[in-house]
Amino acid sequence: MQVDVVVVGGGAMGSAAAWQLSRSGKSVILLEQFEAGHHIGASHGATRNFNTAYAEADYLDLLAEAKTLWDELAAETGAPLLDLVGLANHGNVERLRTIQEAHQERGIESYFISADEAMDRWQGMNFVTDVLFVPGSGRIRSANALEALRKVAESRGAIFKFSTPVRGIRVDGAETVVVVTDETEYTASRVVVTAGAWTNKVLGEHAKLPPLVVTQEQPAHFTPVDNTLVWPSFNHTPDMDDPAYEYWYSPVYGMLTPGEGVKAGWHGVGPVMDPDERTFQPIPEQLDALVRYAQEWLPGVDPSTAVPISCTYTTTPTEDFVLDRFGPLVVGAGFSGHGFKFTPAIGRVLKDIVDGGVAPQRFLADR
Repeated sequence: MQVDVVVVGGGAMGSAAAWQLSRSGKSVILLEQFEAGHHIGASHGATRNFNTAYAEADYLDLLAEAKTLWDELAAETGAPLLDLVGLANHGNVERLRTIQEAHQERGIESYFISADEAMDRWQGMNFVTDVLFVPGSGRIRSANALEALRKVAESRGAIFKFSTPVRGIRVDGAETVVVVTDETEYTASRVVVTAGAWTNKVLGEHAKLPPLVVTQEQPAHFTPVDNTLVWPSFNHTPDMDDPAYEYWYSPVYGMLTPGEGVKAGWHGVGPVMDPDERTFQPIPEQLDALVRYAQEWLPGVDPSTAVPISCTYTTTPTEDFVLDRFGPLVVGAGFSGHGFKFTPAIGRVLKDIVDGGVAPQRFLADR
């Protein structure tokens, strides 16, 4: 079967690429190895942080575009996708001041409040440092976002094929790629690979990427003790010179997931694992430490109610994304841990690379 573009991987980034490619008039087939709505990769779950606490220009540019596109997607589908409950950042105040300076340069609203004021405003949380609050941040309805991306892509002719693993990719010149599945072969002038933890397995020797480390991450939901409490999304960075934080594995992120509880998790410290050999079980020591975090910092939840969640991170050494082209293959990888908020803008970047464009230098494989 001949199409303009085959997208391999039907998570957030692949779905966004299919949307952007199909809206530009290209014929698109998306191939996803698992069933629709599966929980095996990195895109499942009801919520993600819409976190604008960046100081880097490349990321702030993508965030501004992503916000516009999230709103556009929501308007087209009639499904709200962003809950702008705000983002409370605390811990490393020096870093937060750098972020606020970058925000001020771009006209992004953010401001500091004292720890006491923060605890009065958000009585389910404890604070000991000034808090950088970003009111235009919050959370993404991530499960709804995946459905919306698929809906608008299919409305423009894209075909999503689930339970269709790719068995091989054959590059037959600068403008021809053959993608092999169990049922047939697809021929395209470009193939976009957004396969998450399976990126290296799909690409083989076709692309030289920075190391992609796959870890199994294990955040948890905690039940609020009072449903009237107000919860912002949050980022919390420890002072590792203070013995009180010795049990921490990393910074903590979190948000309220309506109907499930307050989500909190360590960032990128789970065990390295083959995505096809996952245990889906939390590391007891990390879960115990997360429960201790809830006891000390989240008085608005019941720490004993921790319900672990399992997902994968696929991370580069710098934690920057890879958005690049290798002949007729276009690759988007390394998003895990902080990529979801950028999803619709990443789809646009991947579409532009298909059309001959180049991503910002930060995101090139050999930068």
